[in-house]
Amino acid sequence: MSHSNTLKVTSPYDQQLIKELPMMDKGEVEKTIKKAHDLFLNQSGWIPAFKRIEILEKARQIMEGKIEELTKTAAREGGKPYKDSKVEVLRAINGVKIATEEISQLRGEQVPMGLTAASVNRLAFTIREPIGVVVSISAFNHPLNLIVHQTITAFAAGCPVIIKPASTTPLSCQALVDILKEAGLPEGWVQMVLCTNELTEKLATDPRVNFLSFIGSGKIGWYLKSKLAPGTRCALEHGGAAPVIVEPDADLEDMLPLLVKGGFYHAGQVCVSVQKVFVHEKIAKKLAQDMASAAKKLKVGDPLDEATEVGPLIRTGEVDRVEEWVEEAVDSGAELLCGGKRIGDTCFEPTVLFNPSPEVRVSKEEIFGPVVCVYSYSDRDKAIALANSLEYHFQAAVFTRDIDLALDTVQKLNATAVMVNDHTAFRVDWMPFGGRDASGEGLGGIPHSMQDMTREKLMVFRSKMLP
Repeated sequence: MSHSNTLKVTSPYDQQLIKELPMMDKGEVEKTIKKAHDLFLNQSGWIPAFKRIEILEKARQIMEGKIEELTKTAAREGGKPYKDSKVEVLRAINGVKIATEEISQLRGEQVPMGLTAASVNRLAFTIREPIGVVVSISAFNHPLNLIVHQTITAFAAGCPVIIKPASTTPLSCQALVDILKEAGLPEGWVQMVLCTNELTEKLATDPRVNFLSFIGSGKIGWYLKSKLAPGTRCALEHGGAAPVIVEPDADLEDMLPLLVKGGFYHAGQVCVSVQKVFVHEKIAKKLAQDMASAAKKLKVGDPLDEATEVGPLIRTGEVDRVEEWVEEAVDSGAELLCGGKRIGDTCFEPTVLFNPSPEVRVSKEEIFGPVVCVYSYSDRDKAIALANSLEYHFQAAVFTRDIDLALDTVQKLNATAVMVNDHTAFRVDWMPFGGRDASGEGLGGIPHSMQDMTREKLMVFRSKMLP
């Protein structure tokens, strides 16, 4: 195969080639869409719920026998350290279980009739049907768990799904698709595509697609939404800048490991990782210095080493960008408490900045790197206004022992979820999860996605036998 139509998958840590995979051309992408669409149109071939449950239970069993292999695949291609990748694999397995259980919750309800003279002699109720062909476009940072959220949900809801994994991390996706086939998944219900951005756009905007699930950059997500065929619904999940408000009465000792984990987990490459911490001036410097001391102790390096706590950034260009942003902040007066330098071509030191200017990029944009900014405040409402001032609103947090302050802050922070006395990156796979405003549209979380991937049909019977 010539170079142009293969995808080279390399390790973000040592840039070694892991595998080359064939890329699809226009004709193959068309065949993929047609196959999914034909499956949806042929109602007699739809997979009954009990059969979907059987296949997913079998897939889960197979995954449980491959935890080590799946962990290493994810860590190698995505760079998330081994122990965190293992947690991700266990979550993915649990995600399959949640989706399997949710199949029994896809149901409609009775709509009362006879409430007016015109509605007598009628019985009405809704049923839920699969929405149709689902196209899922995924991100690199959770190469197995996101695929579960975007494919297993669609299949569980009865939809044929086409999945385009991130081009940096397709191997975890391929492993899951292979596992589904081994579990007895009939041909065509979950198809993986690897193709150019141009063909991905054609795929997402094809009129035969009923639902687009997109996880990735806001720029691309909003662009694709603007091009969707009429009637195609979507769920978009973009980034955030995860603000945290810390009151002077907060329990510092309890909070410190949470903020450090929330900020530096997966080298900060998580849409809800702790980025901006607004701390009351009484304790701001102390908290920032304590975070820096803890950050300095984190072991940065090879994601396959079980001791590693912070792995590489996904591309060397990201290391350059994070370095530029940190330098800009320091040049504009931020105090660098630790880190600030690259480690080789692929890693960046965990970095804590104190009081960066509100005008620099680390304050205004999503960093998506191992950098946490601590700002000191005297007026809580002003701190909340600053936290809300960006266009990104995803998950946020507040640390305080005062219940009234906690409730007030939860109400005032513009976010889809506010954690009280926990870091912003807390997530379980059954809770609603997603951004608002520029951070996305619709909510993920396995049960929510499955409801989104079905639609209601109303059935009304008229009969003289009915009251």
